[in-house]
Amino acid sequence: MDLTEACFAGAARQAELIRAGALSSRDLVAECLRRIDGHDRVLNAFRLVFADGALAEAERADARAARGEHAPLLGVPVAVKEDLAIAGLPTTKGTAAVDRPAPADSEVVARLRRAGAVVVGRTRMPELGLWPHTESSWAGPTRNPWSPAHSPGGSSGGSAAAVAAGMVGAAVGTDGAGSIRIPAACTGLFGLKPHRDRVPLDDGAAWTGMVVAGPITRHVRDAALLTDVLAPGADFAAAAAVDPPRLRVAVSLRTWGPGIPIAEEVRDAVLDTARLLADLGHDVVRLDPEMRDVAGSAAFAARYLHIAARGVAELPHPRRLDRTTRRVAALGRALPPRTVRAALAQGEPLTRHANRVFDRHDLLLTPVLTRPPLRVGQWAGRPTVTALLSAARMTTFLPLWNIAGNPAAAVPAGHTRAGLPLAVQLVGRARDERTVLAAAAQLERARPWADRRPPGF
Repeated sequence: MDLTEACFAGAARQAELIRAGALSSRDLVAECLRRIDGHDRVLNAFRLVFADGALAEAERADARAARGEHAPLLGVPVAVKEDLAIAGLPTTKGTAAVDRPAPADSEVVARLRRAGAVVVGRTRMPELGLWPHTESSWAGPTRNPWSPAHSPGGSSGGSAAAVAAGMVGAAVGTDGAGSIRIPAACTGLFGLKPHRDRVPLDDGAAWTGMVVAGPITRHVRDAALLTDVLAPGADFAAAAAVDPPRLRVAVSLRTWGPGIPIAEEVRDAVLDTARLLADLGHDVVRLDPEMRDVAGSAAFAARYLHIAARGVAELPHPRRLDRTTRRVAALGRALPPRTVRAALAQGEPLTRHANRVFDRHDLLLTPVLTRPPLRVGQWAGRPTVTALLSAARMTTFLPLWNIAGNPAAAVPAGHTRAGLPLAVQLVGRARDERTVLAAAAQLERARPWADRRPPGF
């Protein structure tokens, strides 16, 4: 395997090659850094690259491997989103408004390091993670490797672009309303939002408890390996290695809010996946559950605006934010306290209601997004409320599962006629990542997606 192929092999295979002595971490990391140097001027996936430190970490990993030491990610190059603390650096959250260095690594970063991973860099996100694209006036747009004219999504857009372009073996993002699943879907990758509190977050109260850290990877088994590192004890890798038993799968194209259109190619991807699951022996039924359209989506909107206001208030230099971010926060500050309290109180009833689908089914299959990836700058210049409504329509299938907490994943499902990635969402029962991973891995074995690379990479 040459170094380019190794860069696209995924974290699990890279770990195997390093462990077997067929590949050195230093050579792999050096090639990743070369690819970053060659491609990131266009993609803008990284906020910071730790070139010297990464090479030093790789050399230490090789020395450990030579001594016969074992660690799950020993020598594997990874990237982490810029809302995860790294000791000695400000936790910037996509802004220019933070300059205080973090005193220690976040637990997520610490667990990656303990597993032997080489942290190559920190990836970009939109300001405070508020948008399903990764753009700001001061940092410019992050671009999609499949089409630089398009966005890789957000808010973990830099993480997804880095993996899709073969610049790292895997990346970790965060998801408060779809921010792992959106960019994975836009870049042809697998993205897992684990169940709430599965992966420890130092800022776990952020986004009123809806935010979760998880992997963005080329293969399902890569994500299972990273999740085992971030949340040990459940043996997710074993679940992804074998086909699941016969599952009861509900398929829904019902949007969370009336009158939201779904692109024809998105609808076809979901229905094609449903047929494939049936061909694989699962019981697949069409079910469009009532999701309390008006009350539930309105409660999420109030939460979102409240989160934006609170996030801006916690920044040391809020005047450095983009005007749009400040406007979203102003809308949140204008909410009456009783409206915020009512929205937060909707959490438990919505969770009970949403989980009724799992009384009779093991998985729920839906779109990830209602449309293919956005063009870069597509919403630039729109009034703030108009942009917020557009984002809500595009991501309608996602935030409910952050409120409820259930595990959910974006699974690649082909490409549009123009060559842009498509994906479907698999949602599992509470704390049942294993079934989500097993079903996604079976789909991957039936229609391999990782062999297809973005043109030019």
